[in-house]
Amino acid sequence: MTRIACTPLSSPPQAPTAEPPWTTRSRGLILDLDGTLIRGPEVIPGASELLTRWAGRYVIVSNNSTDTAAGLAPRLRAMGLPVQSEALVLAGEQALRHIARQHPGARLMLCASDAMHACAAGLGLTPVSRDADIVLLARDLAFGYGTLQTLARELAHGAVLMASNGDLTHPGPQGVVVPETGALLQSVLACVPGVRPQVFGKPGAMLLEEGMRRLGLTPADTTVIGDNVRTDALGAVRLGIGYLLVGNAPYADAPDVASLLDSACARRHELPAGIEGDQ
Repeated sequence: MTRIACTPLSSPPQAPTAEPPWTTRSRGLILDLDGTLIRGPEVIPGASELLTRWAGRYVIVSNNSTDTAAGLAPRLRAMGLPVQSEALVLAGEQALRHIARQHPGARLMLCASDAMHACAAGLGLTPVSRDADIVLLARDLAFGYGTLQTLARELAHGAVLMASNGDLTHPGPQGVVVPETGALLQSVLACVPGVRPQVFGKPGAMLLEEGMRRLGLTPADTTVIGDNVRTDALGAVRLGIGYLLVGNAPYADAPDVASLLDSACARRHELPAGIEGDQ
């Protein structure tokens, strides 16, 4: 009798497990601010309820480089948003803290708001007007031709260029476009095209990693909610964090956080089709 070897039947391939709704999968939230929770002085629908439902389980990570957490939190509370300063991670303030830790004693030329100058002084940094080791560019409403000329000179003499964030604009009330640090940065780079700046804000990792540190969570248990695919979504994807987008873009998951609150949609882990991930 001829024996035929019996080959065990292989199990059929398992279909990928569908991710559960974002509210089930998330243990903590990293929230964008401008365009997600507020637009200038306007509170976006659902923002207050979202913060209330997730009290103690969220941080707001913003490319804001005008304010400190201690100064911004009371203004947000006055708008009806229950935000404490320890729940705010802001690009300008975090950039200054990084410089104070990594470059103590450096000669710093700071182009920024009065609040950022006060923050720098509180961290032991002494801004200079010439012969800088580091130039930090933030959202400086006093930025003008003279500033540009000064920065070009300092960078030509070897100063290192750092920027709080690279956003060209952020959304203001009633759809008004508000120029941002990135627009100023582009004018500087046009004058010194060989310079490569260090940029701290999203989609860079530093702010998002600080947000997870404060939450005490890993990427798998964290969800980023924002409105900007090139900062919020790209930053999340690079770190392996699930994300959701709000706003009127065609790839948004909901028009605002009010519509997202009880939505059963799943978090995303890849960029929308047609969006490049090399910013």
